[in-house]
Amino acid sequence: MAVENVLPANFGYAIFTYLYSFVMLMYLGVKVGGARKKYGVKYPTMYSDKEQIFNCIQRAHQNTLEVYPQWLVFQTIAALAYPIAASVLGVIWVTSRFSYAWGYYTGDPAKRMNGAYGYIGLFGVILISISVALQLLGVI
Repeated sequence: MAVENVLPANFGYAIFTYLYSFVMLMYLGVKVGGARKKYGVKYPTMYSDKEQIFNCIQRAHQNTLEVYPQWLVFQTIAALAYPIAASVLGVIWVTSRFSYAWGYYTGDPAKRMNGAYGYIGLFGVILISISVALQLLGVI
């Protein structure tokens, strides 16, 4: 069975969105690795008692990892039914994680809210997923 017979025609956009999210996660991880070296925070220590900026860099990555599995699920459900809409929403969410991290990297945790627009992408794919569930159940 060919993949193009299983997935919607425009699902390729979703695949590129997943790849973009992989690049984002790797970027955030590399930034934490660099900060560990710069601020002398050895593994397995998660946070520093002395270096607030390290903690901000670490939290930007950790918070993204905390929501990433849920985003993947809702992104996939949404993309299976509405691949272009889901991909646009996914790109918004992924891009917002860069803005979130760059704000956090300043050392002022309040600036992480520079990425708050990502909720458009996250809640968008959640709403589409709810719609898909209701369609599957014959409610709508």
